[in-house]
Amino acid sequence: MFTRMFRLSDVRWAAAALALFALGAAAQFGGAPAWAWITAYAACYVAGGWGPAWEGASALAKPRFEVDLLMVLAALAAAAIGQWFDGALLIVIFATSGALEAVLTERTAESVRSLLEHAPERAARLVDGREEIMDAAALAPGDLALVRPGERVPADGTVEGGESEVDESTLTGEALPGRKAPGSAVLAGTLNGTGALEVRVARSSGDTVLARIARQVEEASEAKSKTQLTIEKVEQPYSLAVVGATLALIAVPLAFGAAFESTLLRAMTFMIVASPCAIVLATMPPLLAAVALAGRHGVLVKSALMMERLAEVDAAAFDKTGTLTNGEPEVERIEVLRGDEARLRRLAASVEARSEHPIGRVLARIEPVSPVARFEAVPGRGVRGAVDGVLVEVGHPVLLDADDDAHGTVAAFEAEGLTVAVVLADGRAIGVIGLTDAVRPEAAAAVADLKARLGTEPRLLTGDHPAAARRVADAVGIGAVEASLLPGGKADRLAGTRALYVGDGVNDAPALAASHVGAAMGGTASDLALQASDVVLVGRRLTALPAAVDLARRARRVARVNLAFAAAVILVLAAWDLFGTLPLVLGVAGHELSTVVVGLNGLRLLSRRHWNERRTPAERAVAPLAAARSGADVR
Repeated sequence: MFTRMFRLSDVRWAAAALALFALGAAAQFGGAPAWAWITAYAACYVAGGWGPAWEGASALAKPRFEVDLLMVLAALAAAAIGQWFDGALLIVIFATSGALEAVLTERTAESVRSLLEHAPERAARLVDGREEIMDAAALAPGDLALVRPGERVPADGTVEGGESEVDESTLTGEALPGRKAPGSAVLAGTLNGTGALEVRVARSSGDTVLARIARQVEEASEAKSKTQLTIEKVEQPYSLAVVGATLALIAVPLAFGAAFESTLLRAMTFMIVASPCAIVLATMPPLLAAVALAGRHGVLVKSALMMERLAEVDAAAFDKTGTLTNGEPEVERIEVLRGDEARLRRLAASVEARSEHPIGRVLARIEPVSPVARFEAVPGRGVRGAVDGVLVEVGHPVLLDADDDAHGTVAAFEAEGLTVAVVLADGRAIGVIGLTDAVRPEAAAAVADLKARLGTEPRLLTGDHPAAARRVADAVGIGAVEASLLPGGKADRLAGTRALYVGDGVNDAPALAASHVGAAMGGTASDLALQASDVVLVGRRLTALPAAVDLARRARRVARVNLAFAAAVILVLAAWDLFGTLPLVLGVAGHELSTVVVGLNGLRLLSRRHWNERRTPAERAVAPLAAARSGADVR
């Protein structure tokens, strides 16, 4: 029954079948001529049964025998022995159940499409200082868009002018608005605050994070879980077995002289109650509802299969840079060896201002810069240039002479897990700068929550040197650390395990692919990492991972309860019919009601109350307001 694709037009056909059934019943029990109520019932058959009959007949050509055909045959058999009322009732309940399936399926799809409603239809593009109003979908990478206060951002991009706070709760689930200034990334569909922003478009409308979420969650509805695939493999032989048993229930009693009408009625009742409609529908609704709910909170699970696998993980492993840390180095310590600190800062910042290296960009911000002559970048060593007639070199400690007394400071900084840059003036070391990558503020809470849920110690797998790895591990509460690993080494550690691995770089792609479930940090992750991953943290909040694991496990529990309930109903009703006398009407009602119950039980996971992510007090305080602004369910 539920193997076919239901449409919202099924609701209209179900309503027509119900109306015709009511008309036929009123005519029959009101004393009207037989031709009148038989005509109404026949029309009810056509309205409610033509779709399943067409689908079932089409499947026979494959060849494949589907449950739809069982229902239609049972209704026709009831009519053949004069049980028009019972047959029409079967058609009505069958059609109504299909209509409910259409409504529930549409509700899941609507939760995905609602994401796209946050994207504005119109946008203001700036061309040579002039403003052009155009379709937001027509914005191209490189265009400059103006976002006024209170407007939604029309495309993914980078702020080039202006400052404001942007509410990203509709997309990432982040309750607190984030400050945006030149250089900050913004996402399509997020809500601008009180300032005006000039945004340089980075992606076309079809490739924004918002569009990707909607597209991939829709794709997830087409990918089946392992349990669902197993059910579908069993469904075909099971349906044939039901047909065979039904024929045996007709042939054997008739051979021993049983009455034809009562025998056929019992057999048709058995065929209805033994049909696996509820079992077919037991697993996908809860898994797809969980996929949709996670997507509304900034966690993109790529398929129902991946949601099912997320419920199976029993260990966690993390990359360091860009995952547990922000991925942006910061100056931690400065040791002046010669001269004063102000001069050291100025010389280092001036030379690094022209560098494209991430460390260079950080050093360039520590002091106002001076003009630089003869700038040169030396791969693997650093940069150099002339500042006020002094040759300044900034870079790796290999710049130091073997007997330079700066080596002791370098060794001390590295022992603390700091990344080291040395500064030389005319060949002599004048200072050592220690940099660190700041740990994400929510990392420790996420690690603790995953450890509590999985019952195992999370691991840190990184290519960085051991001291830097241990520094971050201690900060977030990870005891097991493996450092200096090549990308293949990470994958080897994860192969054959049921581990959840979280990473973001190109070098994490092998580990993301080898792990049981790979999660990439959205926004900072490389395209290769996003492609290799099974889960994308669009909101880049590590605390969303424990919440996603909880949701996946809850969806698995609901699916198992659904399966047990559906199987129990089939066993009880089938046994009742075989060993007692089960009225056809009661059999139909029990069978279809069980189907509706498992569907509703699964789709209740769409409710926001099933998402339990740890929040700071400030985030909890503003979450209802952010949800109200986005139109989200705040139950």
